[in-house]
Amino acid sequence: MDLAADCVVLSAILFGLGVVGFVFKRNIITIFMSIELMLNAVNLAFVAFSRQWHDLSGQVFVFFVIVVAAAEAAVGMAIIVLIARNRHSLNVERVNLLKL
Repeated sequence: MDLAADCVVLSAILFGLGVVGFVFKRNIITIFMSIELMLNAVNLAFVAFSRQWHDLSGQVFVFFVIVVAAAEAAVGMAIIVLIARNRHSLNVERVNLLKL
C-alpha cells in the first residue's frame, strides 16, 4: 500500500475511536474531544486524497473544516463552562435540558 492508503486507514481508525468515545463516554469534555478527533480524522482523509489525486481542493476543504472546528471549540467550551458552573457536574446524563 502507498502512503495515501495508509493515511486513509489511519483516518478510519481515528474516526472509529472518535465515534466510540462519543457513544460510550458520559463526560462532556471527553465527548467534545471525540468530536474534535473525528474532525481531524476527516482532515487527514482530505489531505490523503488530495495528495493521491494531486489536487488542492482537498486541502481547501481542510482549511474550512479547521475554521468550523475552531468556531465549534469556542462556542462548545463556552457552553461547557456554563453548564459546569450551573450544574456542578460534567456528566451528560445530568444535562437533560438547557434550563436552570
